[in-house]
Amino acid sequence: MLTGMTPPPTGRFRRADARPADSRRADLRHADFRRFWAADTVSQAGTAVTLVALPLVAVGTLDATPFEVGLLVAFEYLAFLLIGLPAGAWVDRVRQRPVMIAGDAVRAALLLSVPVAARLDVLTLPQLYAVAFGMSVCTAFFDVAHGSYLPHLVADEHLVAANVRIEVSRSTVQVGGPGAGGALVGALTAPVALVVDAVTFGLSALLLGRIRRTGAEAAATTAARPATHLRKEIAEGLRFVLGDRLLRAVTLTAAVSNLCGTIGGSMLLVLLARELHLSPFLCGLVFTAEAVGGLVGSLLTVRIAARLGQGPAMCAAVAGSAVLWLLAVPLFRDDGWFAAAVLLQALGWVVFMTFKITSVAFRQRLCPKPLLGRMTATVRFLVWGVMPIGALIGGLLGQGLGVRQALWVGALGELLAVLPVLCSPLRRMRELPSAPEAPANRPLAGATAG
Repeated sequence: MLTGMTPPPTGRFRRADARPADSRRADLRHADFRRFWAADTVSQAGTAVTLVALPLVAVGTLDATPFEVGLLVAFEYLAFLLIGLPAGAWVDRVRQRPVMIAGDAVRAALLLSVPVAARLDVLTLPQLYAVAFGMSVCTAFFDVAHGSYLPHLVADEHLVAANVRIEVSRSTVQVGGPGAGGALVGALTAPVALVVDAVTFGLSALLLGRIRRTGAEAAATTAARPATHLRKEIAEGLRFVLGDRLLRAVTLTAAVSNLCGTIGGSMLLVLLARELHLSPFLCGLVFTAEAVGGLVGSLLTVRIAARLGQGPAMCAAVAGSAVLWLLAVPLFRDDGWFAAAVLLQALGWVVFMTFKITSVAFRQRLCPKPLLGRMTATVRFLVWGVMPIGALIGGLLGQGLGVRQALWVGALGELLAVLPVLCSPLRRMRELPSAPEAPANRPLAGATAG
């Protein structure tokens, strides 16, 4: 922790780590954390398959245009824009684990509807849009609950390590997932390949159901709070995220990166499958390379942050990854340069993971426990809410100017993402704070006075 920072605030939003330690927050060997970790891992394994399979259902099975594919990607993130903020306030009022279990179960059912409709020869693009939007609604609630639940299982000093383990697992299963997804699409067709993801969501729900209910979690989620309106609680989350200059800079950087990344990313599979006529396996290989890069980057994050300092490392990660992705765009071709493009894409993720992991741990460490759901939802609203906008822009650019031109616009825009963190004190901070930047005699941003 930086010297000279304000101590943890007191009052209604007193930091929960002031409570005596209990078994749920002892260390990363706790059985509940292992079940939580395993549930996330199996779910991510199936999601890696869907990453390739769902767009290929649109491109291959239903012959969708670039704009229609962009619209499908927009529906995959639309819920974060429409219900992201109330989702956070609502999750703060209930236990997070049942929310995650329900989200897994509904997502499994939605995915199973695609191969059933394809089998009956009634599959349409509107159904794919409905499935994508339903998945996004479940994911909006699940992810807010997921981000809020982890700090109840792991002590603050272990949050970076816990997030590293989760990201390493995600990257590990995603190494084989997209390639396996491409192979499954080639062997079984894209709709049938979605069955794999449905099964993994079911397994994730079962694992989450085995987590023991802890007294500490119950106290955190059911503690008496003054009665407040939903709108007021949403405003508290917004004030907390946007009122702290460091958190605001990190959030704006992530939002710009996601906006521009989705502009190009929504058109990447269209370029590979339709214009370059690459096989489903090679399409999946691009995402496999990204996962390998993410895995390597996850393993290096703690070391890089320690060497450069957390703030400078975040700035370098955003800038370096943007340059690497920009260099990859002209190399996506149907010849030997394709391998170079895939390598640059992977290296971009090696570099970017330092920002991703460090920023998530920073938010979790900074935020008082009663605000975790609203903080997570606010960040998701700002960071993921721009993604359907980016996908629509990508689809329009791909339809009007060309698919590769859309990739160029997205990659060039990624260079701007570093500006918020580069223009903030983060660029000089070797260690990020774990308490909001506020004078000791003023209430915490987002807290209600009195």
